[in-house]
Amino acid sequence: MSIGHILLGLLETGPRHGYDLKRAFDDKFGHDRPLHYGQVYSTMARLLKAGLVEVAGVESEGGPERKRYAITDAGVTDLEQWLDRAEKPEPYLQSTLYTKVVLALLTGRSATRLLDIQRTEHMRMMLALTDRKRRSNVADQLVCEHTLFHLEADLRWLELVAVRLDKLAAELRP
Repeated sequence: MSIGHILLGLLETGPRHGYDLKRAFDDKFGHDRPLHYGQVYSTMARLLKAGLVEVAGVESEGGPERKRYAITDAGVTDLEQWLDRAEKPEPYLQSTLYTKVVLALLTGRSATRLLDIQRTEHMRMMLALTDRKRRSNVADQLVCEHTLFHLEADLRWLELVAVRLDKLAAELRP
């Protein structure tokens, strides 16, 4: 996820202070991983240096100075290019789960036990996300469903591994 591009998108709706950007980010995207203030200000410094944002004003109102940032034309162009670029699908060709299954088989441990433990953990997470989805707004429901679809695919893969476990073990034997 490109924090810089998210902040540019938030700024396109109007100038904001760093504090406002953090709150908007956390509200829209940071339910599970809120943005740290340091990330906001270091990202804004990079965007400022790159000419993608500018300082639209400085206010102090009896406290420390607060910069209000605005997106520049170059920032709008950069954001448009990022939004138009397809995201590369994340291949899981060498997942940790696969590695654990192979190592369990190579070391004489129970790969079936490992698969059962993982299946239980996936189900626990799916139940928690399903509960969260019931209590959420549409935006958070979509985030939950994205993760649920990935967990379902993982579960299908775990079942496939369980079916082919003996064959994999035979291939791994010297």
